[in-house]
Amino acid sequence: MSTVTDAVPVVGPRPAGGIGQSVRDSLVVAKRNLIRMSRIPEMVIFGLIQPIMFVVLFSYVFGGSMMIGNSTDPADYRNFLMAGIFAQTVTFATAGAGAGIADDMHKGLIDRFRSLPMARGAVLTGRTIADLVQTALTLLVLAVVALLVGWRIHEGIGKALGAFGLLLLLGYAFTWVGALIGLSVRTPEAATSGGLIWLFPVTFISNAFVDSSKMTPWLRHVADWNPFSATVQACRQLFGNPGVSPSDAWPMQHPVWASVIYSVLIILLFRTLSVRKYRSATA
Repeated sequence: MSTVTDAVPVVGPRPAGGIGQSVRDSLVVAKRNLIRMSRIPEMVIFGLIQPIMFVVLFSYVFGGSMMIGNSTDPADYRNFLMAGIFAQTVTFATAGAGAGIADDMHKGLIDRFRSLPMARGAVLTGRTIADLVQTALTLLVLAVVALLVGWRIHEGIGKALGAFGLLLLLGYAFTWVGALIGLSVRTPEAATSGGLIWLFPVTFISNAFVDSSKMTPWLRHVADWNPFSATVQACRQLFGNPGVSPSDAWPMQHPVWASVIYSVLIILLFRTLSVRKYRSATA
């Protein structure tokens, strides 16, 4: 009598790789981070308070003493200011992204993720997507506050949406810088400090808060080629706000294209470096 033995399938880990799997895994990680953020509402609240304070303080403390073109009208400065505040807000999300990844590293969560059969880089991509959603929420609230203090758009809703798209693209690019910092330091506190130190010169040596044409020549050259300045210039053009900087620098003459190119290059460079660091980083 013959015996037939049924083959029992062996379930093994899924092979890593594939765009479909990478997208699915990234969305799962993004959902996990969004749920985590929703359970810690003070993270969102504190993230909203700082840019609102910047809007109010810059608008009413400095507004009457700043000259935009030949005008010292505070309303002109408020309209000039908002593109810079929007850009500063999306880039300052870098510190939060770095601190979040450093915290996961410190708790050993990254090591657990690496042991799972999931796409390489999905943990970082999911985290940056979640940060992008939080940044979009912050930007929406900030736009409402800006409207309340007198900021207006003058080129139609389509161009305004394009400007907000450029802002989110810049913010997403900078979160990859934060991801690399978070993987490179040992504590969340160090990630927060490391994420802010370089952001201050990037945001202030720019056309965000003052007209770069009034800077000394060498400093103006740095500001005009600053990726941050390109996005600010593009937003002022698309919003129809005053203070578009007259300059011979290519990024200032073609700010929309410059903003897209800068942001895409930052994403490609720092995503590559972050994923490479992720493979070898230890808590």
